[in-house]
Amino acid sequence: MGKSARSLLSTVEFEAVRTTIKTNNPGMHDDTADGILWDALAFVATCAQFPKARLVPSRAVDEGWHALILNTEIYAALCDRLGAFIHHRPEEPDPTRFNPTTIIRTTALIEEAGYSVDVDLWGQPDDALISVAASCQHSDDRGPIVPIPKPKG
Repeated sequence: MGKSARSLLSTVEFEAVRTTIKTNNPGMHDDTADGILWDALAFVATCAQFPKARLVPSRAVDEGWHALILNTEIYAALCDRLGAFIHHRPEEPDPTRFNPTTIIRTTALIEEAGYSVDVDLWGQPDDALISVAASCQHSDDRGPIVPIPKPKG
């Protein structure tokens, strides 16, 4: 078992972000919202740890990232603790751009960073297993993130 992404936020911060996820997704079960947030935290932490990697979240994990970003003070403090501010570049969902290789690369790097992933949250953008409100998808190798400070070299 790897590091706990849950430990990246205090209980109060975690509850605030989870509430945002649940508000945006009425009827979502607490366990689903928790999993989305855990994987979003692991994704952001991995982006900070590997700033030159071209990582992409799944649509479900992006929902958690959006909720983090909407809680600006929490997100800014998290990024400070991680040592890099991870900017978000939204893209409209388009299943034809989905590239499973980028998801495989991202989840492998998350695991290399010491976190575990919930494979059910890393499906295709039109996967009905986990339905989320986020109308955003990241799929190409230009990368949806911009770490600040930018890596040298």
